[in-house]
Amino acid sequence: MSDRPERNDPCHCGSGKKYKNCCIDKDRSTVTSKMGIAGLILLFVVGAWFLVTAISGEENTENCPAGTSWSASHQHCH
Repeated sequence: MSDRPERNDPCHCGSGKKYKNCCIDKDRSTVTSKMGIAGLILLFVVGAWFLVTAISGEENTENCPAGTSWSASHQHCH
């Protein structure tokens, strides 16, 4: 069972109103805010990883098939 009240249950804040007419919007915005913060953190981590890999400038020669060589200007094997 969920700890969150259903829409027509009495509100958990004790106001005597139904949950849908009292705190439902506030509770939803809290969840949305937490998801937004988690998304920003994930975006920052992925962006930092791309930045570090771009700055490192490592050539990817070990993944080229035999008889080809890595082109740094094109970023793939020729």
